[in-house]
Amino acid sequence: MMGNPDSAHKLYTQMRLWEFPSQFVIEPTDGSSGSALAISRKDGSMMLIDEIPECKTIRVPKIYTIYGVAGMLRLLSESYLLAITGRECVGSYLGHPIYKVSSLKVFPCDCSLNNTSTEQKTEMEFSGILNVAEKTTGLFFSYKANLTLSAQRQNDLGEHSRMLPLWRQAEPRFLWNNYLLEALIDNKLDSYLLPVVQGSFHHFQAAIGKDIIDITLIARRCTRRNGTRMWRRGADSDGYVANFVETEQIMKLNGYTGSFVQVRGSIPLLWEQIVDLTYKPKYELLKHDEAPRVLERHFLDLRKKYGAVLAVDLVNTHGGEGRLCEKFGSTVQNVANNDVRYVHFDFHHICGHVHFDRLSILYDQISDFLERNGYLLLNENGEKMKEQLGVVRTNCIDCLDRTNVTQSMIGRNMLESQLRRLGVFGAEETICSHPNLDEKYKILWANHGDDISTQYTGTPALKGDFVRFGHRTIQGILNDGWNAIMRYYLNNFCDGTKQDAIDLLHGHYIVSMNRDKPTSSQSQGLEAIISFPLAMGLVLTGFFSAIMSLRQVRFDFRHLFFSLIWASISVGIAAFVKANGRLFCNRPRLHKPRC
Repeated sequence: MMGNPDSAHKLYTQMRLWEFPSQFVIEPTDGSSGSALAISRKDGSMMLIDEIPECKTIRVPKIYTIYGVAGMLRLLSESYLLAITGRECVGSYLGHPIYKVSSLKVFPCDCSLNNTSTEQKTEMEFSGILNVAEKTTGLFFSYKANLTLSAQRQNDLGEHSRMLPLWRQAEPRFLWNNYLLEALIDNKLDSYLLPVVQGSFHHFQAAIGKDIIDITLIARRCTRRNGTRMWRRGADSDGYVANFVETEQIMKLNGYTGSFVQVRGSIPLLWEQIVDLTYKPKYELLKHDEAPRVLERHFLDLRKKYGAVLAVDLVNTHGGEGRLCEKFGSTVQNVANNDVRYVHFDFHHICGHVHFDRLSILYDQISDFLERNGYLLLNENGEKMKEQLGVVRTNCIDCLDRTNVTQSMIGRNMLESQLRRLGVFGAEETICSHPNLDEKYKILWANHGDDISTQYTGTPALKGDFVRFGHRTIQGILNDGWNAIMRYYLNNFCDGTKQDAIDLLHGHYIVSMNRDKPTSSQSQGLEAIISFPLAMGLVLTGFFSAIMSLRQVRFDFRHLFFSLIWASISVGIAAFVKANGRLFCNRPRLHKPRC
């Protein structure tokens, strides 16, 4: 199905990183005969060298084993090397090993010694933000397989394209380190240019009678408008949406290969939901007059990439979600045609919290689209028997919980269609007819949903027990409650800094072009001193003091006055916090929201 890149473009699979006082040296140790890469710690410049330099100082250089270079990033006055220091083999894709990044380390070049104290302080703040990158989850790579392309797109590649280096074959929107690789690309370091994707990768094997089926589920996150749950909502002016993920389900059986692609993404309008300490901040639609143009750009992009599009909208019809639903439904009519179709399905109203079997109602509404646009099917010789001509685009508000339940249902039905086409299943046979296959398939999609949710919100998916077990459980409901609390905490008090790190890594905020941009220490007025823990401490102190004063009223009536004073202080501070909730949240300091 896919040719290997030319040997001249072979990627190094293991290297030794030497940390000298004046430079980093990356030496291939996988048996390759290639040159080592020297990176200056003064200006970040790169060059290939044939020998490891001698250390001319008493200090012994530190040595690290690395498995790939994720890229280089230039901030205010300093460059940073991102290297993969740990990997775990998680399976194979199109016959090639796939690795998950288990450890990512940022190496600063320390070239800011001549800067002013202000510049050094600002650089330290940027560096601190960048350290969040080391905690990035869901990163995958392969030294030979192109993880950014679906099986169908790889099958359609020409022979010349298959011989190119992996980074040149890659789909830029799914290349997590696209911006980070620019310096290495400029220096033509093909053997060090390792494409990395963010998403999910899971697979299993199961028996169907005498046959062994291999199922793989891959998620590819788009980098065009990526970020955290509350700080990246809706679309940008170019039509790229938040939390856009391409999910590919691959089936291998008796030499045949089947692939089915779905996508998810935020409602393609200009809207936001800025955290303000409330459990569910209000939804705000922005620039109503631009909605048709933004939505048209979004669907034009999808049609070019996938063909026909079926947009399945799962949001509620009442409240804030209802306003978004109404705007989405009315605006999409401007682009709806034979290639774009919109279907609304009020998930919560129809399925409630337990009756997810009612998704069959939705499937009946969209089955004609699925039958007409199908899936990819290749025979034993890699020849195309059938191709996928369109895609289902699913969204709820976060494009996580309801979306994952729905996508797993669609994926299950399409897998059954593939198996019937191959004669493995009878006309009425289903995955449920094979308990071992059914159980593993549920776990596959549950893990998939958890991965995507963790990357966007910081917690596993809600409603995951239904995907995992086929029904809701008490433990699952309790887990959902805990995860909902954790989402609230992370969204309000952690995700601003995480969003800044994402914007730095993907070039959404370029420091050299924004040298005067204020960072957290440069905030003015109340914002510079405001603190939610301090405010809560004062509220609790006032409340406790009011109670203690009341207990003393019977001995001295003046304590009633003190009690009222302390109570008033507590109420006053609490009211101030409520009225200025946004100021108390952890907000991005670099790429400001559209509020």
